[in-house]
Amino acid sequence: MLLGSDDIDALVTGRHRDPFAVLGPHRAADGRWWLRALLPGAVAVEALSHPGGRRLASFEQRDEAGLFETPLSPRHRADAPPPYRLRVQWAHGGRDLLADPYAFGPLIGEGALAAFAAGSHKRPDHVLGAHPMQAEGVAGTRFAVWAPNAQRVAVVGDFNAWDPRRHPMRLRHAAGVWELFVPHAAIGDRYKFALLDAQGRALPLKADPYALAAELRPATASVVSPRPARSLPAGRAERNQRRAPVSIYEVHLGSWQRADDGGFLGWDELAARLPAYAAELGFTHLELLPVAEHPFDGSWGYQVTGQYAPSSRFGDPAGFGRFIDACHAQGLGLLVDWVPAHFPSDAHALARFDGTALYEYADPREGFHKDWNTLIYNFARHEVKSFLVGSALHWLQDWGLDGLRVDAVASMLYRDYSRQPGEWLPNAQGGRENLEAVALLRELNTAVGSDAPGAVVAAEESTAWPGVSRPVSMGGLGFHYKWNMGWMHDTLKVFQKDPIHRRHHHNELSFSLVYAFDENFILPLSHDEVVHGKGSLINKMPGDAWQQFANLRALLGWQWTHPGKKLLFMGCEFAQRREWNFDAALDWHLLDDARHRGIQQWVRDLNRLYRERPALHARDCEAEGFEWICADDAANSVLAFLRHDGEGRSLLVALNLTPLPREGYRLGVNGPGRWREILNSDAALYGGSNLGNGLGPVAAEAVPAHGRAHSIAVLLPPLALVVFEPMEDAR
Repeated sequence: MLLGSDDIDALVTGRHRDPFAVLGPHRAADGRWWLRALLPGAVAVEALSHPGGRRLASFEQRDEAGLFETPLSPRHRADAPPPYRLRVQWAHGGRDLLADPYAFGPLIGEGALAAFAAGSHKRPDHVLGAHPMQAEGVAGTRFAVWAPNAQRVAVVGDFNAWDPRRHPMRLRHAAGVWELFVPHAAIGDRYKFALLDAQGRALPLKADPYALAAELRPATASVVSPRPARSLPAGRAERNQRRAPVSIYEVHLGSWQRADDGGFLGWDELAARLPAYAAELGFTHLELLPVAEHPFDGSWGYQVTGQYAPSSRFGDPAGFGRFIDACHAQGLGLLVDWVPAHFPSDAHALARFDGTALYEYADPREGFHKDWNTLIYNFARHEVKSFLVGSALHWLQDWGLDGLRVDAVASMLYRDYSRQPGEWLPNAQGGRENLEAVALLRELNTAVGSDAPGAVVAAEESTAWPGVSRPVSMGGLGFHYKWNMGWMHDTLKVFQKDPIHRRHHHNELSFSLVYAFDENFILPLSHDEVVHGKGSLINKMPGDAWQQFANLRALLGWQWTHPGKKLLFMGCEFAQRREWNFDAALDWHLLDDARHRGIQQWVRDLNRLYRERPALHARDCEAEGFEWICADDAANSVLAFLRHDGEGRSLLVALNLTPLPREGYRLGVNGPGRWREILNSDAALYGGSNLGNGLGPVAAEAVPAHGRAHSIAVLLPPLALVVFEPMEDAR
C-alpha cells in the first residue's frame, strides 16, 4: 500500500486536497494497517504503542521533504489500528512524542455545520475558530475555518514551525468548513491559516475571523485563547431599562490617560482608575470606543479585524475580564461600540478570504465604502449574518457586557449612502434600502432579546428611518435606543452662535421636542463632535473665557434636563481645551484651574440630580414626561419647561441663553405653592457669577403667565440653566 507518486508530490508541495485520505492510519486490502506522516524536518520516525510506549514500527522515509510511512505488524489486523504515538527525531537534534492529528475523526457535528450553513446557528464561534480541548484523552486545539472556495487550507503556527505542509485540514464539503484537531497545540500558541485559492495560488496568511485573542500590532497572528466563562452582571436589566437613569461616559481607552512613558495603560491600570472616576462623577454607564482587535490606531478601533477578540493593546483577554468586573463593582454598566457596517481590506484579515469576495459584497457598488476606504459585509449571506450576530452575542453573553452601540447604522440601511447616481445598485424591489441589512439588524436585536436578556443595543442612526427603536414585532428595527443626532446638530448650531443672534434660531432648540418621543433617544455629545477640526466643546462656545464656560455649563444643563438618555465624551466633563487627539492623553492638568474644576463639579451635580429625581429620567422616552412652559420667548432667548416622573412629581427648568440677567421673569406654574431652586449653573461653585434664587423659596402668585393662572417671579442668571422643585417634593 505504498503511496503513489502523485499523492506524494501533492503532499510534499502542500497541495493535497484530501490529506485524511492519505495521512494517518489506513487499512490495506490484505487487512494490515499502514501509518503515514508528513513531518518536514524529521530524520527518523517511530510508532509507539499508547499507553505503554512499546515500539510498533519504524517508518521509512519516502521523500526527503519529510514523508514517512510504514506497515504495522501483520498481527494488527483488527477493525481499528492500535492507539499509537509518533516519536520524532528532528534534524536539529530535538525529539518529540506526538499524537497523530490524522488519527482523529471529525469533531464537529453535522447538525452544527448544517445550522451554520443555513444561518440558523446563533453562536458559530462555538463551531469555528480555535478551541482548546481534549480528544480521546489528548490535549490539543480544534481549529475550524469557513473557506468554501479554497483548494486547500492548512493551519500554521508556533506548534508546527509555521509550515503549511504539516497540518492541512479536512474539508467538510456541505458547509465549506475546514477542520483539524492539532494535538499539543495549546493556549498561547500563535496561529494563522494558509489557503490556496480555487486556482491553487497561495494567499497571504490569514488571521482567524473567530479568534478570541490576537498578537499586538503590527504583528497579525491569532492566539489560541480560552473562551471567557463569566456570570452575567447582576442588575443588568434594571440599569438599562427605559425608565432608569442612563448617563454614559464615552471613552477612548488609548487616550483617556497614558502611562508615564507615554504608552497605553494596561487593563488592570485602567480598572484601577477609570471605573472609579466615572462612578464618582455620577455616570451610570461607561461606553468604550471599539475594543475589538484592529490593526490601525488611527481608526480609533472602527476598522475591526477581530470581531471576537479584545484588543491586545491593553493586555490579554483575562485583563479585559478584570476591567469589566471593576466596572460592575462600581455599579457601572459597560457598553462597547460594535462595528458591523464595514471592515478594513488588510490582506491578513477578511478581504477576499478564500480568494473570493467571501465576507464582502463582490460588486464595489455594494461592497466598498468610499468614506472609510473599507469593505462592506455581504449582509445577504447566511454565514456572514451568523458571524456578526454571533459576535454581538459573544460580547454580551460570554463577557457579560451590558450593551452594544452599533456604529454607522445609516450606512447599512441605505444602498446609496454617500454615493452618487450610478455608484450604487438598487435592491430587488428597485429601492435604495438595503433589505438584507435591515433583516440582519432585526435578527440581531431579536437574538439579543432572547439570548442576552437585560442587555441593550443602541443605534448610531442619523436619518429619519422610522421605528429604529420600535420592537421587531411592531415593524421596527428592534434597537433599545437611538442616538438623537438631530438634537445634537441643532443644539450645537445654536450654542455656537453669538447670543445676540440666538433669537433668530430659537426654534431650532425647541424643534427637538416635536420628535423627542418618536424613538427611545440618547442625547450624544460624542467623540465625533470634538475631532477633525470641529474643535472642543469649550472652544465651540462664543464670547470671552467667562462666557465660554457659562455657555458650556448651559449646554450641559440643557442636555441633562432635556428628555432622553445622556452621553458625554471624555474630557468634555472638565472643558478640555484641545481638540481630541487619539494619540495623546487628555489634558488633566486643566483641573488645576478652578474654572475647569467648576465644569467637572457641574457634571457631577447634574448626574446626581438626574439620578436622584425620577422627574428627570423616569419618562425620558415618553411624552407625559415633558411639558412646555415657555417655548416661544425668542426675544429673550428663554426656554422653560416641566419634567414629570408620571407619579405626580415635577421639576421646573429654565434656560437663559443671553448674557443679560432676567430679573423678575415670570414662569407660569400649574397652581399655588412654593418652589425652591435646587440647581443653578451660575453658582460660584461652578465658576459663575452667583446670581440666582437661593435665598429662600419662591411663592407662586395668582398672576397669569404662559397660559396659566399662577406664576413665580424668578431671577434667570446670564447664560445659565436653573432647576426649581416644588417644596412639597423637597428632599
